[in-house]
Amino acid sequence: MTAVATSPATTAAATLRDTLSDAATMVGRAVRLAARDVDAMITAAVLPVVILLMFTFVFGGAIDVGVDYVQYATPGIILLCAGFGAANTAMAVEQDMSGGMVDRLRSLPMTSWTFVLGHVVASLAKTLLTTAIVFAVAVAIGFRPTAGLLGWLGAVGLLLLFVHAIAWAAAFTGLMVRSPDAAGGFSFAVMFLPYVSSAFVPVDTMPTWLRGFAEHQPVTPLIEAVRGLLVPGSPGAVTGDELGSTALLAVAWCLGIAAVFAVGAGLAFRRRR
Repeated sequence: MTAVATSPATTAAATLRDTLSDAATMVGRAVRLAARDVDAMITAAVLPVVILLMFTFVFGGAIDVGVDYVQYATPGIILLCAGFGAANTAMAVEQDMSGGMVDRLRSLPMTSWTFVLGHVVASLAKTLLTTAIVFAVAVAIGFRPTAGLLGWLGAVGLLLLFVHAIAWAAAFTGLMVRSPDAAGGFSFAVMFLPYVSSAFVPVDTMPTWLRGFAEHQPVTPLIEAVRGLLVPGSPGAVTGDELGSTALLAVAWCLGIAAVFAVGAGLAFRRRR
């Protein structure tokens, strides 16, 4: 009887094919679950819209930023919407943990990160939908972006990077916590950061002790870069070399956060019992 030798290249190709199949299965499952969770999608869209309307019509007249307030605040609220939607990934992952789905998946010969990837991709899709709703409302009440094609591409790219990073952090949180309430707390932590940034007021109007934090947390360069790309030249928007350096800093923050929590999520998936 003759044994058939399997080349390393054939084995690697089969492994890659199996991994991609696992990833596609997990992504499809997570997207279907997200589509069924209508309440979460409505909340993720309505809450930022309410914040947009409140800041524009209630507080906007009292805040002097040198431009129509909706022009200033909309980029920050778009990122707040994206972050809140992505942060809900923590609750979805925790539900899989407490429901026993993760234990069943651990017993299968599958790549550990594909389960988390499914939730991350579903979060991207859901967040793009809810963000589009918020953007449409902003345009309806007076937001007028003046970006060219490159500006739009850059702003959307930063938005996707931000959602990607927050979704990985949320997935890691969902794997580590042991209750839905703890997982839900991650959403509020993410929502807190835009309030202590340049999203709603310039950071130079803040007290010195708070300004240092606002200037050196990840959301501020993201908002500054998105604002500079969508409404270039308007008061409060960074331009020129400063825009480039701010965008690079935002990208570095997003990639760093995603890398750290992607590794952590993969380890947590296999090791937590």
